Amino acid sequence: MNDRVTPPMHALPDGEAELTLVVRLPWEDVARLGQDAGRLAAQMRRPVTLEEAVSHRLRSTRVASHAKPAGEQPPAVTASASVSSLPSRPPAEQARQAIDRINGTAGTA
Repeated sequence: MNDRVTPPMHALPDGEAELTLVVRLPWEDVARLGQDAGRLAAQMRRPVTLEEAVSHRLRSTRVASHAKPAGEQPPAVTASASVSSLPSRPPAEQARQAIDRINGTAGTA
């Protein structure tokens, strides 16, 4: 039997749904999401959470996939699709570099 609990889903007044989700990501993907959040915050001229950045990315990917000609398959949506493969490094080093990238201090130390 599966002991996992179905995450709660809530209907929102604007016709959308909110789903709570836990995702395990490599540090490089977290850093990329932080960069996306920074760009989105600059566009919106307000602070943006990682959750907002993920939601925005999923929406823009969905909109872009609907614009494809009929017969073309949309690309699979994965968090690591936009992150280049890097050689394996210890997790602590990955975390430090990801945090440096998010803070904009990569390569200045």
